[in-house]
Amino acid sequence: MKRIIIILFVVFDCIGVNAQVPQFDKLEMLFAQKHYNRVYRKANGLLDRPEFDFSLLPTYYKSISLFQLAQNAHWLKRHPQSLDKAEQLFLEVKSSERGKKVFNAHMYEITWLKNDMISWASDLKRAGMHQEFERANRSIIKIFGDLQKVDIPGDITHEVIKEDERIVVNEVVSGKREIIIAAAKKHIGTPYKWAGNTPSGFDCSGFICYVMKEQGVALPRRSSDQYAESEKLKQKNVQMGDMVFFNNGSGVSHVGFVISKKGAPIVMIHSSSSKGVIITNIEDSEYWMKRLHGFGTYMN
Repeated sequence: MKRIIIILFVVFDCIGVNAQVPQFDKLEMLFAQKHYNRVYRKANGLLDRPEFDFSLLPTYYKSISLFQLAQNAHWLKRHPQSLDKAEQLFLEVKSSERGKKVFNAHMYEITWLKNDMISWASDLKRAGMHQEFERANRSIIKIFGDLQKVDIPGDITHEVIKEDERIVVNEVVSGKREIIIAAAKKHIGTPYKWAGNTPSGFDCSGFICYVMKEQGVALPRRSSDQYAESEKLKQKNVQMGDMVFFNNGSGVSHVGFVISKKGAPIVMIHSSSSKGVIITNIEDSEYWMKRLHGFGTYMN
């Protein structure tokens, strides 16, 4: 009997992070679509159902949706305890071992949240709303200040926000770069589809357009036009979130997102015609190095 209980615990623990639970998939989809009120209501509903007690995901989604809703002045006026409740729930998840697994699996959403909250605090400061700014800034420090303790996979860099740091524009830009790459990595394994621009299948430029559109940036559809309209960069200045373009001899014909840090060997995520969305080290590939055309950005 003891062995059975242990096995069941392990199974439920794994389900909480990895398994495809339709209700959890719905929360993730709605959050990505910025339907924060619906996420909040649905997460609340799941928390009232004992069959979902095995997972921290409803608590996690209730927290991050509350943080997003609290950025709306009308919502915050009607629900003045929103930030306090969001912090409480977030720290509840963050403090548990299972919660660290949740964070690792959903770091792209946390990065998104961090960027939005920094933008919100910056807007409050510019508007002269000093009391509201201080409250928002305290919340940012409280929930993101020690996220370096969470094991974060991949190439995304998460900087610690210290008490005495000023919230500045370049932090927001850095956050946007992180969000773009995190969003792009969600589609690893998506098959290549000629003229495809949806998660059911992407061509190279369709993949770039889709990810950037999610961040509110409209790009030309063709890779050649994307390059033409981008701000051109020297390789030594290329950063995560910028774009790398290739020429097959008849003009720009391929594009990918750079995911490596400034000054490091160029690594990209792109939709290849043979393998779909993958990560490739350009400098290890004779094929791509011979076709390298240039770099551009839409981030400045």
